Amino acid sequence: MPTLRPVPDGDPQPRSGFGDNLGYLLGRCASGDTAAFEQLYDAVAGAVLGISIRVIRDRAQAEEVAQDVLLEIWRTSSRYVPERGSARGWIMTIAHRRAVDRVRREQADHDREVLVASRDGRGRPYDEVVDEVEANIEREQVRQCLESLTELQRESIALAYYDGRTYREVSRFLSAPLGTVKTRLRDGLIRLRDCMGVAR
Repeated sequence: MPTLRPVPDGDPQPRSGFGDNLGYLLGRCASGDTAAFEQLYDAVAGAVLGISIRVIRDRAQAEEVAQDVLLEIWRTSSRYVPERGSARGWIMTIAHRRAVDRVRREQADHDREVLVASRDGRGRPYDEVVDEVEANIEREQVRQCLESLTELQRESIALAYYDGRTYREVSRFLSAPLGTVKTRLRDGLIRLRDCMGVAR
């Protein structure tokens, strides 16, 4: 296993020459090529850290998650299937999931603390508890509906709505034509709306 360097700050776009090469580098990583991993690391580490910071909002935790993601990419590179989407999209989807998992874990820890406090007679008002329960139910429904989308739709929506990217930024990020990205987003949002039973 390669030794990981500190995750650098960086522009979310890969350095020149790396964009079309990520799939090849993942293939070499799957064969245990540490030199290929170093190149892949240089190409995506900044973007992985960027997406982690945007989701977690805490740099120290985001750096930990980014390192975990890069290790996961090394360990699971053989699972990348080019026919299912771009290498960059695959990597960013892993990064987004790991960052969301960290946020959920932190929220679960907080919820446990609140529960302990309420058992100690320091509970919150009823309405506040109801609001939190409803929010948790809604988050779970969104998660389940997102899982019903295709991977391409899911990664486009994640980049545009969770990360706040413009259509053009998503297009560059996934190395996909702008029209294709718009179609993915439109179809994905329609499926989400139908899944959640939102009135038209």
